[in-house]
Amino acid sequence: MRQPVRSALPFSLLLTHRSLILILATVNPPTPAIVAQDAVQRFPRLVLWLFCAAYVLPGFLFRGPWKRADITTFGYMAELARGASDWWKPTLGGLNPDVDALLPYWLGAWAIQMSPSWLSTDFAARLPFMLLLVMALLATWYGIYYLARSPQAQPVAFAFGGEAPPTDYACAVADGGVLAFMACLGLAQLAHETTPALTQLCFTALLFYATAAIPYQLVTPGLGAAVGLTGLTLSGAPSMALALGTGCAAIYLIDLTPIPSGAMPQKWRVAGIFGMSVFCAALATQLDLWQWRIDLPSANWVEWQSLGNLFLWFTWPAWPLALWTLWRWHHHLFCSPFASRHLWLPLWFVAVASAATLTTSAADRSLLLALPALAALAAFALPTLGRSLGALIDWFTLIFFSGCALIIWVVWISMQTGFPPQPALNVARLAPGFTHSFSFIPFCIAICASATWAWLVKWRVGRHPSVFWKSVVLPAGGTALCWLLLMTLWLPLLDFARSYAPMMQQVTALLPKKTDYVCTLALSRSQTTALQFHGHLNLQPLETGANCLWLITNGETSHTTAGFGPGKPWQLRSTVSHPADLNEKLYLFERSSACKKCK
Repeated sequence: MRQPVRSALPFSLLLTHRSLILILATVNPPTPAIVAQDAVQRFPRLVLWLFCAAYVLPGFLFRGPWKRADITTFGYMAELARGASDWWKPTLGGLNPDVDALLPYWLGAWAIQMSPSWLSTDFAARLPFMLLLVMALLATWYGIYYLARSPQAQPVAFAFGGEAPPTDYACAVADGGVLAFMACLGLAQLAHETTPALTQLCFTALLFYATAAIPYQLVTPGLGAAVGLTGLTLSGAPSMALALGTGCAAIYLIDLTPIPSGAMPQKWRVAGIFGMSVFCAALATQLDLWQWRIDLPSANWVEWQSLGNLFLWFTWPAWPLALWTLWRWHHHLFCSPFASRHLWLPLWFVAVASAATLTTSAADRSLLLALPALAALAAFALPTLGRSLGALIDWFTLIFFSGCALIIWVVWISMQTGFPPQPALNVARLAPGFTHSFSFIPFCIAICASATWAWLVKWRVGRHPSVFWKSVVLPAGGTALCWLLLMTLWLPLLDFARSYAPMMQQVTALLPKKTDYVCTLALSRSQTTALQFHGHLNLQPLETGANCLWLITNGETSHTTAGFGPGKPWQLRSTVSHPADLNEKLYLFERSSACKKCK
């Protein structure tokens, strides 16, 4: 007799294997990251390296020193390189640096001294800073990679297998994190200047990597922590080094994450980080680097609005993704805080840098140090993004960066051809005296970059693998595209507007060809460097140059200082303004004929 057929087949037979995995995985998931194997394909290594090169090289090549922090730092390097300043107390025109740092000036001075004679001194000084930016990118990638390896950061384990392997998952998260890091709008300019801010960024990223990797390795992360803390201290941020080091030690002190087999015991990790932090504090005391410059924001709406705008645009697009991470991972953040170092470590770095941003005058340069950790938080949002949110990010990015690239091209075409006429007229009004010329190689690079952007957009909106780092490809690509276009098509214009060269050419044209030295009074550090580098002038302070015939002052003191004006020892001969900034002026005085006999 035939057996009766069951009234219903098992529910699992009505579902595809993939659907069953997803349903079982979403039942009380331990983490919000539900990632299959096909979603963790690596970003092609060659493409990633070319991507980084396209971001790093423009901004360092084929330009002169820019005002004001860039050329000021170069001035201290040049003084050290030619032996005109004490290596432990760098000075420029008798003035100490604004940032009480040593290592940035040493790096540039050593590069100048070791460079061949045919290499310009300003480019030689930029070479170590190019390496520092590359090191910051590498340290950020490895820091995010080791955070993604922590147990609490792993994706959901599917019932029948098929979830992303831990190593592949960590690599994919790190790829997305470094793309989010390069996509941050505030990184572009400050990361391409030869200033202490870039050295601080590099050593912050190195410390971030060390504290993330120290549960898995001993020698390399330990060396990274020592170099990062010491480098931060010697780069003018000893308080940041102390706060970051002790905070990371405290996080590991209360961390309950299981220690990998063979790893160093928890107490030794804590003792090592804390001991290095104390050593750096003692080093800063010995070198007199504790120079507090607390500048609390005023209780007015304008200043707070300015700070809010800075946080919004400087950290875009990392901050929305970081907020999404905190929302999706809030259970691990608040319910199991002692086992979630992949969240608490980057949060501490962001909190310290944000506090420095709110309490110092150089807000943007302080906020720069938050970007590696903020990119790490943004990376953990990528495995949890829905399709609609990812599409929103893509369309906004596509419209924004395509529009920016179009504006750059239209202005360049207008400067070349005169059509459309209005952009060229605006350039002539803002930068009088600028003469544009066609350069074939930058034009070809810009064409290739624009074609690559078009291909990238086509790839993103078309059929492609379901990798979760795809949502930050367009933001990073758009940022690199616009930066590359600015540093190729607009580089002559930017060099004219941001360099002191046009201004110093006017000054030297007014001086006799055979001038032994020129006295200076109340010049800024950047103006002093510009006169030495662009004008090739031998400068002496007014109080020490009693026999000088020419004097250069800035616009703030020339009319209020005794000895200037009709019947006075110094007579005004000319006023020189910067072509792109009429508010910046230099006054050229000549000693009166009656006083020349008394020299």
